[in-house]
Amino acid sequence: MNAWDSGDFVEAVRATVRKTLVMAGVWTNVCVMFPALDARAAGFDVYAVIDASGDPSELTSRTTLARFVQGGVIPTSTNAVLCEIHRTWARPEAAELAMLYMLVAPNYAAVMESYLRAQDVGKNSNG
Repeated sequence: MNAWDSGDFVEAVRATVRKTLVMAGVWTNVCVMFPALDARAAGFDVYAVIDASGDPSELTSRTTLARFVQGGVIPTSTNAVLCEIHRTWARPEAAELAMLYMLVAPNYAAVMESYLRAQDVGKNSNG
């Protein structure tokens, strides 16, 4: 139930020499919360990806979220993690990343479609 109870897991995490962990699991209130709070107590900055995990009820999710915040674990979302890693549309692989975003976020697909059509209109009206 708590990956942080495994010496091999902790050793593997420490071997990365990173101080920031991004965690998700099957159940937020168990699989994520226990190791996240223990990692935080061990000095790591911990982000819990709330929508990449689940809970059996909304009450459980709210309770877990409160416990994260009280314990110094930072709740976040999948989209926030992706955008924070991505950082800028100026990257060479931006078009490929946009395709991934469109697959997982239909609203984003609509925004991209509007943007691409506006670009086409702009190109055709200037030329």
